[in-house]
Amino acid sequence: MKKNIALITALLIATGICTVNAAEIHPQRQAELLYLLKHDCGSCHGMRLEGGLGPALTAKRLAPYGIEFLALTIVQGRPGTPMPPWRPFITDPEAYWLAGQLKQGVNQ
Repeated sequence: MKKNIALITALLIATGICTVNAAEIHPQRQAELLYLLKHDCGSCHGMRLEGGLGPALTAKRLAPYGIEFLALTIVQGRPGTPMPPWRPFITDPEAYWLAGQLKQGVNQ
């Protein structure tokens, strides 16, 4: 698993995904992203993000994963699973911001 995380981190650096300050994401867009999380992601991960077709997206469940890994999962999806790539709807910085919100625990 550590090799996978190192590989993913290197890929993130190469593709330009980097840390994002919340101020860089407009408050209206932040609200839209949280709405998307609750309604679109919630359709598979459970409306309270406690699991469903997809795994739980709680802070406790996501604790072992870095923000970079989560952001990459958001934008590229998980091939071979029902998790689609969200890149058509979410920019890399927005995915990084959303991953940070998930790591902190999103109140539902």
